[in-house]
Amino acid sequence: MHKSFLVWAAALGALSVILGAFGAHKLKELVPPETVSTFQTGVTYQFYHVFALLAVGILYAHLPSPSLIWAGRLFLLGILLFSGSLYVLTFLKATETVGLRGIGAITPIGGLLFIAGWICLLVGVLKK
Repeated sequence: MHKSFLVWAAALGALSVILGAFGAHKLKELVPPETVSTFQTGVTYQFYHVFALLAVGILYAHLPSPSLIWAGRLFLLGILLFSGSLYVLTFLKATETVGLRGIGAITPIGGLLFIAGWICLLVGVLKK
């Protein structure tokens, strides 16, 4: 199980760099500054949680526990919902698409998943 978290961390880490470069260079031409800031928040939190996934993968190899598996799963879902929803909002703004603005309600759910992941990581480390 830990290897899959390491693979996800590597892939999402590379994607973080790609998205960060896009946000820093090209996105400024497409959307207003506040939307660039929203996008950058998604990239930043994705990158933070890539390191959390790396930690989970490494720790699970030495301290296997269901709590660590849940931590990794919650970090992955958190990235998908938190960062993903911010990317979608940015895309909607860039394309001037109307009708899906409610997607922003998903962002706090992703944040809660991040918090739950950190708590699971804590529990997994303290149990051993």
